[in-house]
Amino acid sequence: MRTFNPFDEKPIPVEKWFMDWNMMYPCPYNKETTNPYTKCRIVLMNGTEFEAQWFSRNFSRHCNDNDLRRELALVRRSEQQQQKRISCLKPKNETILEHTITYEQLAVDLTSVLAKQESDCNVKNALNFALLEDFDHLYRYSNLLDYEYGICPEKLVGGYTEITPARPTISEHRYPKDSIFRHIDNNEATVLTKLNVGIITAAEQQTMNYYMNVASLYDRSDLGRRLYQEIGMIEEEHVTQYESLKDTNATWLEDLLMHEYTECYLYYSCMETEVDPEIRRIWEQCLTQEIAHLHKAKDLLWEYEHKDWMQVIPCGDFPQILVLRPNIEYVREIIKTTTGNTQKKECVVPLLQLPPDDKFYWYQNIVNGDVDSVASHNVICQRIMRKGCDYRYEVAPNPLCELRDRRCDNTQLAREPQATPASAQVCGTSQGNCSCVINTECGPVTF
Repeated sequence: MRTFNPFDEKPIPVEKWFMDWNMMYPCPYNKETTNPYTKCRIVLMNGTEFEAQWFSRNFSRHCNDNDLRRELALVRRSEQQQQKRISCLKPKNETILEHTITYEQLAVDLTSVLAKQESDCNVKNALNFALLEDFDHLYRYSNLLDYEYGICPEKLVGGYTEITPARPTISEHRYPKDSIFRHIDNNEATVLTKLNVGIITAAEQQTMNYYMNVASLYDRSDLGRRLYQEIGMIEEEHVTQYESLKDTNATWLEDLLMHEYTECYLYYSCMETEVDPEIRRIWEQCLTQEIAHLHKAKDLLWEYEHKDWMQVIPCGDFPQILVLRPNIEYVREIIKTTTGNTQKKECVVPLLQLPPDDKFYWYQNIVNGDVDSVASHNVICQRIMRKGCDYRYEVAPNPLCELRDRRCDNTQLAREPQATPASAQVCGTSQGNCSCVINTECGPVTF
């Protein structure tokens, strides 16, 4: 694919791109026929636009220059219109839970793609660590969808993503202080690393916000409300983990430039990979808008900090574009080698490295003291009671023997040392990897 540099493009003034109500209310996709990755791109860009809003508003609240705040307000209004347009692509007849399957498929395949292309070991470990947890969330929500609606989750994911357990959700609840990674250094990190950190932070934040808002709106059952409540707490952990990777030394205007560059990169990637012609046209228009926003950020950086954009982004050429695609074998390898890991301060470590009095166990005893009240466990139990086994879509048996029993939900793996594999695999010992991490070698069927 051709090289693209948004800084080389001639921007159309921001004011020229304000939309009327008809343009802001597009024709929704058909939930029965639309490609699953088109749905994923819509969720991704809705979350990216929310991140733009969240960042701009916080910038404005920490800025005492009203002229600068007016410039932020101008761009923010345009971003708001983009977000409204993208969010309305979701059809009215798609339920909260069906839409959730798209959220989790995006989380799995987006995280996998970013991890596979990431060169920074600290960032790669963070991505692989949370990947397994989102993968397990997809399994839990899929069982709820089958149990309460009788809808086939495999159809929703298009067979592109497996549905099988990984690190059990019950084991993902960790002491809050153990959710912080070391931040990257923008002066040393590659552009791709900076993009990856910004993209995954926005995507996980959108998932967290969605679950925070829809938990009380899920009207099918208390079980479903409780599941959203529980997994929403894990998404809070994930956002804390990912946002901690961002360079805290960047100025607000440097960060603004990086936000706009990231949006350009994502819209360009969506445009180049979209299979729906009408939605591709929307991505193309959004890219044109974002190029205007990027040049506005570039001008503000120069006006207020006397910095050239190349001091933040040395080369404006986009790296390899983001392509959502199946990652079944990659996820299987991560399940096989890292499911028994947990986090201790900045480090990804095997659960067996924790001392018996570690805060992980203390926190687990508080939130999961009564295993029978844990929604992520109960949803699997209910499906097993009704149909004799859990719901899965697998191309082969689960990579871990501990997770192959379809008539019993495993609540001990990665939570109790005696039931957790000792092997662990992380990114190598190159710069950026945590010194306390040890390295140890270690046809589709629908049920």
